[in-house]
Amino acid sequence: MKSVAIIGAGITGLTAAFYLKRKGLAVTVYEASNRFGGVIQSLRKDGYLAEFGPNTLLETSPKIAQLVRDAGLQSRRLDPDSKAEARYVVRYKRPIAMPSSPLGFLTTDLFTLKAKFAVLREPFIKPRRDGVEESIGQFVTRRFNQEFLDNAIDALVAGIYAGDPNKLSVTHAFPKLKALEDNYGSMIKGQILGARERKKRGEVAKDRAPKFSFDEGLQVLTDTLAAQLGDAVRLNTAVSKLTKTATGWTVHAQTATGGSLDEHNAVIFCGTAPKLAELQIVAEPLTRPSATLSPSDGERDGVRGTQLELAPFSEIRYPPVASVVLGFRREDVAHNCCGFGMLIPKIEGFKSLGTIFSSALFPNRAPAGHHTLTTYVGGERYPELASLPQDQLVALVCDDLKILLGVRGKPTFQHVVVYPRAIPQYNVGYGRFKDLMTKIEAETPGFFLAGHYRDGVSLSDSIVSGINVSDRVAAMLSASS
Repeated sequence: MKSVAIIGAGITGLTAAFYLKRKGLAVTVYEASNRFGGVIQSLRKDGYLAEFGPNTLLETSPKIAQLVRDAGLQSRRLDPDSKAEARYVVRYKRPIAMPSSPLGFLTTDLFTLKAKFAVLREPFIKPRRDGVEESIGQFVTRRFNQEFLDNAIDALVAGIYAGDPNKLSVTHAFPKLKALEDNYGSMIKGQILGARERKKRGEVAKDRAPKFSFDEGLQVLTDTLAAQLGDAVRLNTAVSKLTKTATGWTVHAQTATGGSLDEHNAVIFCGTAPKLAELQIVAEPLTRPSATLSPSDGERDGVRGTQLELAPFSEIRYPPVASVVLGFRREDVAHNCCGFGMLIPKIEGFKSLGTIFSSALFPNRAPAGHHTLTTYVGGERYPELASLPQDQLVALVCDDLKILLGVRGKPTFQHVVVYPRAIPQYNVGYGRFKDLMTKIEAETPGFFLAGHYRDGVSLSDSIVSGINVSDRVAAMLSASS
């Protein structure tokens, strides 16, 4: 039986391994840490449920629902409360509901008449065709205006990437927005005219995609996938080196008790970009020179090989983010917190990036008569704040929530987790990293790359990446039989 090594037991790696096993292939998942699931982790304590990382899963592709069915989790799926559809953006120091209809847009207090006019005239703005890569900030100010960037898109960027709109590439971080201008000459025209094509492909825009979780949080999904993989998941096992052989790959793994050399027919890297940069990969000599390969100082079986040049991936920026989950008595929160949550533009002067109304979204996220609020701090906006001591992070968030939601008194629950490297930033120039990934796969058959640094940073993007790479690997191994 042919076998596949998967480096990284986050959601991408677990998904890829799950489907490869269903295709009849042997899999081994190597995870350097002592747990699987990556940033997905759910904590049940004192009647509260805290999510360490993402809070919801977006059904942007039919493949997401298929995974839930294949994993046997339909009965544990939770759709959000129908009353929790409202999304808020902070302006004038208060959360204002985002408009959900053209009439709502024309009457909302979220934008001035000048910004509303800028949106109405957008279909008449000439598209850019000179091939120059823009930041999302440049793109939005060109097609709309500065107010729309400062009071809407900046908040959206903070919620998705914890990023800087003046650095993130519209081509790579928001490719569908760029495609609307490229294909239709306008974002608004594209939303209208492209709806039929998106429906035909079974795709749903992230802002319209159904969102869901599970009865005990998103960790239900990773726990289930790992349980079905069983002993194929090897924790506390770090991979430091890969060696290309005539028949496949040798994986050099290290545990607390020693090292091992395992043979596999293919390898999928599903870790982070910084970890990819640290990986040593020695391949057989190529018949032609390559910009991605450099001479290796080592020899294998008397044959001097070549080593993949992976150091550039260390340049991919991952800002730190802190997740602060707090519980409050309902009578201590003036706002009804009925909705998805609120995003906070930098121009409003708060330290938080945004807050999810976790207990309004799904049942059993808080004891009766209480709210669970999940707030994020740090990112590219204020990276230094993410490393504050826990008590200072809680105090900072409480100060913001006091003004924005009318919170008073001390929290009845608190949980803080900090990710020193949280979300890869698809900044202007990110194409060089994607091009390098494509070259590496083309010039090193049997080595595959998947995950949030390549195929999108959302949880749904990572799942689809795992499914797609499993198909690619299975097809390659089938063709080589």
